[in-house]
Amino acid sequence: MGNAANTVRASSGSVKMGVKNMVDSGKGKKKKGPRTVRLTVSAVDPWSVMKMSFLMSVAIGIATIVAFIVLWVVLQATGVMSGLESTMSELAGAESAERIVGIFGFGRVVAAGFIIAVINIVLMTALSTLAAFIYNIGSLIAGGFSLTLTDD
Repeated sequence: MGNAANTVRASSGSVKMGVKNMVDSGKGKKKKGPRTVRLTVSAVDPWSVMKMSFLMSVAIGIATIVAFIVLWVVLQATGVMSGLESTMSELAGAESAERIVGIFGFGRVVAAGFIIAVINIVLMTALSTLAAFIYNIGSLIAGGFSLTLTDD
């Protein structure tokens, strides 16, 4: 099978590790440099991609909701909402201003952030899973990505 020090076991069999950067020490002995191995990513498991993309999109969704809440709190604290209400009351009247500014209440802002987060979770999960299927089809044609791993 070969030298055990230069062989890596993988699930599909053994992979020979090419030793590059051999350095001659002057006494006939060659010191070994870092070991390298070339691997090809020939397929990606769509189920694993779906699980990971779902978890990452949930984290992004939580960050979206938090960002909406922080933005609303900052706008309230800086007086932007009251300035908007006074400007709208001058332009459209007091009743219209209350209705328009009522759209930007805390509950509605959080609800809008939640809806956007849920839509993003669904879309990101579906699109990344679709991308995994497309990658698998493309790797059958082109052979996939080639990686070189180095043991430092």
